[in-house]
Amino acid sequence: MALPSIPLIDSILVGESSANPYTTRDKPHILVLGVGNIIMGDEGVGVHVLRHLENHPLPQQVRLLDGGTGGVNLLCEFDAAYAVILIDATRDGSLAGTIKYRKIDKVAELPRGLGAHDFGLKDLFAAAALIGKLPELHLYTIEVEEIDPMTTELSRPVELAVPKVIDMIAKHATLLANDLALK
Repeated sequence: MALPSIPLIDSILVGESSANPYTTRDKPHILVLGVGNIIMGDEGVGVHVLRHLENHPLPQQVRLLDGGTGGVNLLCEFDAAYAVILIDATRDGSLAGTIKYRKIDKVAELPRGLGAHDFGLKDLFAAAALIGKLPELHLYTIEVEEIDPMTTELSRPVELAVPKVIDMIAKHATLLANDLALK
C-alpha cells in the first residue's frame, strides 16, 4: 500500500530563487540574513524573524536568506551584496526581548553569539574582509534568557519582540535599498 504524498512544510526555503522571484543574488542587493538554530527555542529567533519578513512588502533589491547555523559556506552570498542586515539572538544581560542595533565596522566588533554558529559567523565575516568582499554590516540582536533545546517555540518576551524588529528591519532595508538605487 502506497503512502499518500505529503508536501514538505518548508518545501521552498528562504533564500531560494523561487522564494522571492524579484531579486537575484547576482545584482547589487541588500541581504537580510537571519541566523540561529530553529530547534533551540529562542536561539533561532533570527530565522523566525526572517520567515515573517517573507510576508512583508520589501523592495526588489532586498534578498532574504535563512543562514541557519551556517558559517563560511555563506561567503558566496556576499558576492553582490551592497549591505548585510544580520539578525541573531544574544545574551548580554539585558531583559529578554530587548532589541539592539549596531553598525559593525570591524569583524572584531561582532558580539559573542550563543550557538554553534558563532565561530562560523566570525570566520565568515573575517574571510569576507580578507578577500575584500565585506559589505556594509548592520546587526540586530534580540536578548534571550534561556536556550531551550528541542523546541521551535519562542519565549513570550522574545515572541513579543519579533513584530517590532520586523518593522525596524523592513524600514532599514528599504532605506538601504533606496541608497543603493541612488548609486
